[in-house]
Amino acid sequence: MTPDICPPRSEPTLSFTQGLVVGQLSVVLILAAFIKFFIFGDPPSPDETASLRATERRSRTLTHKQSLLRLRSPNQRQEQTLKRKKSNVLRNPPALTIGSILSKTYYNVDSHQPESLDWFNVLIAQTIAQFRSDAQHDDAILSSLTKALNGTSRPDFVDDIRVTQLSLGEDFPILSNCRIIPVDEDGLTLGNGIKFDAATAARDGTRLQARMDVDLSDMLTLAVETKLLLNYPKRLSAILPVALAVSVVRFSGTLSISFIPSNPSQSTPTMMTFSFLDDYRLDFSIRSLLGSRSRLQDVPKIAQLVEARLHRWFDERAVEPRFQEIALPSLWPKKKNTRGPDDSVPDGGLSIGRSKGKDISRDARDDPTRRRDNSLEDGKLDSTSLRHRRPVKDEDEPAMTWSAPITKPNA
Repeated sequence: MTPDICPPRSEPTLSFTQGLVVGQLSVVLILAAFIKFFIFGDPPSPDETASLRATERRSRTLTHKQSLLRLRSPNQRQEQTLKRKKSNVLRNPPALTIGSILSKTYYNVDSHQPESLDWFNVLIAQTIAQFRSDAQHDDAILSSLTKALNGTSRPDFVDDIRVTQLSLGEDFPILSNCRIIPVDEDGLTLGNGIKFDAATAARDGTRLQARMDVDLSDMLTLAVETKLLLNYPKRLSAILPVALAVSVVRFSGTLSISFIPSNPSQSTPTMMTFSFLDDYRLDFSIRSLLGSRSRLQDVPKIAQLVEARLHRWFDERAVEPRFQEIALPSLWPKKKNTRGPDDSVPDGGLSIGRSKGKDISRDARDDPTRRRDNSLEDGKLDSTSLRHRRPVKDEDEPAMTWSAPITKPNA
């Protein structure tokens, strides 16, 4: 009999100390690669980033158009046409249609050349200049920004946000190449094979849309400071100060504006809608500062995250197929909205300006003769108040002249 021989045990190739060292080195290498390529990695070029974003927006717009075209089946189009024909039988067509408006304004959507908007740029520049001047003497815009940044959507790990710098720029947007194009009821341009027919535009739901190119090269800056709070394992375990400055450097795109007529049966006012096409270009300059003692400046990954968030915020609000809708007030002239010189003044009936009229009304309020009404209420009458008391003229009653009797001296 051969005795049982136990097989030799295989010794581990690495000891515990060697395995610990290898594990620590692997963690250090992974952490170094994360810091190098994720935080301090070189960002892609602005042209490449803009091209990728434009491609994504274009594909989203095409998907939306294809979904709308799929929903427009021939049966639905026929039903809509029948409904429109029935409604036209029940009520008279509107007095002014798109065809009559275009004919009376001598505008041909097929052959009219794009127009420059130099006069409109001047008006816009004056409005923006006045807005900037008012913002320098009023803290309303700072209060609004601070309230918006510290709203209910602020996460728990972010401390109060404080605005440290606000620059509204020095240049003005330039609008050009304005043209009027017909679009369907969904805001889509008519196809190449479809010709615009002004006679049937109202029945088909076609409306006019103004498109213009917008270009702005300026430095609009907003700088904020806050703190990132670490509330685990206990509250305020660590605090990381963060300073961020975002500047809009360049914007170029196409703005589309259209009007939706009011509907008296539903009591809806006239609406103005505007949006930007998906081929816009928006460039930012983002600066960041992390830490209190050992500070990290201009981290590329933070700039990419903030820029992507700002683009998504803009796309979700004002880029087609989404649009902004503004209700327009009534344009009928009203008495309460009238401003200008007074019709008549005490000194000879000469007209005065608005500022001078305010001064006269203020002086009239401060006149001591006005204060005698209080003495009458208190039951105090004196000879001075009665002697200088004048009849108060009501605005609704006609003016009356008072004259004392003339006594002739004895001859």
